[in-house]
Amino acid sequence: MPSFDVVSEIDTHELTNAIDQSNREVSNRFDFKGTNSRIEHKEAILTLIAPAEFQIKQIIDILQSKLSKRGIDIGCLEYGDIQESNNEARQQITVRQGIDKELARKIVKLVKNTKLKVQSSIQGDQVRIAGKKRDDLQEAITFLKQQNLGLPLQYTNFRD
Repeated sequence: MPSFDVVSEIDTHELTNAIDQSNREVSNRFDFKGTNSRIEHKEAILTLIAPAEFQIKQIIDILQSKLSKRGIDIGCLEYGDIQESNNEARQQITVRQGIDKELARKIVKLVKNTKLKVQSSIQGDQVRIAGKKRDDLQEAITFLKQQNLGLPLQYTNFRD
């Protein structure tokens, strides 16, 4: 029975490369000279550090451009509040991966409401959609691409 998986994944190697490129550009830019501005990366949390809030926003612009060039959708970033203290501003950005249970239920419900002859099931942090006809699966992918679910989705493991 043909099926495919709906996932939300990020290539962590490309993410690391984009962060390294951003740090390199920040260290070389004239307006950041001697400010010790940087992006720190620990697992799924990025911490932006700069002397002022407007410089944090400039670092965000640099980071977003590097992520886009590397093929990472910036919709997966969840921005925290900017905290300023002692001549230093910090902002934490969470890189979201995987489909949480609420979003998975929403995807299953949306697919059921389309009246397509497909079945969807939640499998951990992904949703598997199966059907008898390949055309129905392709219609399901097209329908899900049109929905604004707040998280970039990929459609993998398409099997006939």
